[in-house]
Amino acid sequence: MKKTALAIALLSMGAIGSANAASFLNGGFENGDYSGWQLGSGTLPYNQATGNPDGSLALDPASYMGSNTNWQGAIVSAGNDPYTGQSMVKYGSYSARINNDWNDNSVNVIRQVVNNYDGTSINFAWAAVLEASHGVTDSDIFGLKITDLTTNSVLYNVAYSSATAPGLFNVAFGYIYWNNWTEVSLNVTQGHNFEISLLASDCPYGGHWGYVYLDGFGTVQGGGGDNGSGGGTVPEPATLALMGLGLAGLAVRRRKTA
Repeated sequence: MKKTALAIALLSMGAIGSANAASFLNGGFENGDYSGWQLGSGTLPYNQATGNPDGSLALDPASYMGSNTNWQGAIVSAGNDPYTGQSMVKYGSYSARINNDWNDNSVNVIRQVVNNYDGTSINFAWAAVLEASHGVTDSDIFGLKITDLTTNSVLYNVAYSSATAPGLFNVAFGYIYWNNWTEVSLNVTQGHNFEISLLASDCPYGGHWGYVYLDGFGTVQGGGGDNGSGGGTVPEPATLALMGLGLAGLAVRRRKTA
């Protein structure tokens, strides 16, 4: 009878189940495309503010989602950036380039939401290339933000324009600002939901460009990116509650039969 009761309890818990844990879909872009990511694009109005006076991003990435009429990114393979000479790929065979080197007021956004995240850290790398242009509020710019949607808290938020990069980035040809691949590792809470968004924009006058490489979103630092499988499951609250009830019931039955 004890074995039967235990089997019933375990089957009941299995009926409720646990939510499948997940990691980044095509986090390293090793599918050779943008699958798993949402794309958005648009064209800046003349004199549109791209940055705030404090150097932060003035453009709202969400306002460009849902439109791909001016998409100017690409999946790139092994090779060197034509301006900086740096490798365009940090891990594996591919990375994503957001925006390009055309001067046409373009703005491009890439985004992914991961629910019930399987890892305890978010790891990735980025590298920007920005053409020298105007001031803090109207230069080519990019912004990268990681948000914990479960707690509504921002975990990582950077923005650089060609007006704020001098002194911080390398310089090529006297007018191109660029950084070595920057690797990031963020400690996070397993089972939470996360949003990643990156925006890269030209200046608002059609005269200067900026783009960013992105690679290696994954649960393991230096791992080169995940592809959505996760590594296990995170029990749902209902499952945990039922487990407690099942164990309590077995304890009561044991006392009665003792």
